[in-house]
Amino acid sequence: MIRRILVTIAAAIVATTAFAAEEVKIGMLQGFTGPTESLVAPMVVGGEIAIQEISDSGAFLGGKTLVSVRGDSTCIDAAAATAAAERLVTSENVVGILGATCSGATTAVLNSVVRPNGIVMISPSATSPALSTIEDDGYFFRTAPSDARQGQIIADILERRGIESAALTYTNNDYGKGLADSIQAAFEDKGGNVTAVAAHEDGKGDYSAEVGSLAAAGGDVLVVAGYLDQGGKGMIQASLDTGAFDKFILPDGMVGDSLTGHFGDAIDGSIGTNPGTDSPGAEMLIEVGMKNDFDKGGAPYVPELYDAAALLLFAMQSAGTTDSAVYKDHVIKVANAPGEKIFPGELAKGLKILAEGGEVDYVGAGAVELVGSGEAAGAFRETVIKGGKWETVMYH
Repeated sequence: MIRRILVTIAAAIVATTAFAAEEVKIGMLQGFTGPTESLVAPMVVGGEIAIQEISDSGAFLGGKTLVSVRGDSTCIDAAAATAAAERLVTSENVVGILGATCSGATTAVLNSVVRPNGIVMISPSATSPALSTIEDDGYFFRTAPSDARQGQIIADILERRGIESAALTYTNNDYGKGLADSIQAAFEDKGGNVTAVAAHEDGKGDYSAEVGSLAAAGGDVLVVAGYLDQGGKGMIQASLDTGAFDKFILPDGMVGDSLTGHFGDAIDGSIGTNPGTDSPGAEMLIEVGMKNDFDKGGAPYVPELYDAAALLLFAMQSAGTTDSAVYKDHVIKVANAPGEKIFPGELAKGLKILAEGGEVDYVGAGAVELVGSGEAAGAFRETVIKGGKWETVMYH
């Protein structure tokens, strides 16, 4: 009897160990705290819906289950982002990273964790132009387009709307500086006048001095290349309080419901830009979200994180392994033609095709097409604030 019990216990231990070995961990490295906190909350749900969709299919690498393990990059603290990424890789043993949210943190993690450990990272929202040419050993990708393109889009919008002059402020980091440079260069190439450019620091209580210097130079609008939960919001508040500006151009880091929730119709007429598309996949993701009791499927960077998660896992399925050194060469392969087009809600179908040796062209929610070393070619959504709400005007 004792022998039979011991054999049963041993079998249970073996079974438990085998089950545990079937669990695959994915690092969700995002700015859960910091200046993009309200932006990140729905993004992560979108990404984790994709992970769950693939895990529930039972078709991932012969039936392995997936777990999302979160790490806080804070967006702006490079040391904290690096420590969080290091924990995900060395302690949690994740096989890929989705993140980081912001460009500075992404650069730090790429240099200090991704390359030394040889692990794939796909960012849905790090948009600094510098990331297009950074040394990455083939391990870094992004489903968001470079701010070099966003700068051109904003210049086109200003020209189309007859705005001839603009003051420009940016958050004093890699993202803000790169975007500001792109906007200024593109607008001036079109004959526009950038009256003044001034950096602002996040975390201050009063931005009246920065706004005062910009107002003195004049401008039809104020372009705010900042963060909606931090200094960018403060620059708008100071502008309204002093009467310096009442119309704003708001790039991607400023687009979110928390901004309109705070200011309401006080900033009506202000214009926003963020990656987005009116492709069939965008509507399909909204439907997928609703089925999961999630009504933010079209919110900024939610499609990009859903797509990043799908690409990461499709690349593993295509390669037949979770080894980054191998599956990194499959990310662009599953993202682009040739192959059967795969949209949100069709991830199980894509996994089956790959398992049978076929090819997929993952279109996803954002009409994914990876160019160069692995970044989105990119479409943008133009929005305007009316009655204190964001309304889509067109896609570029």
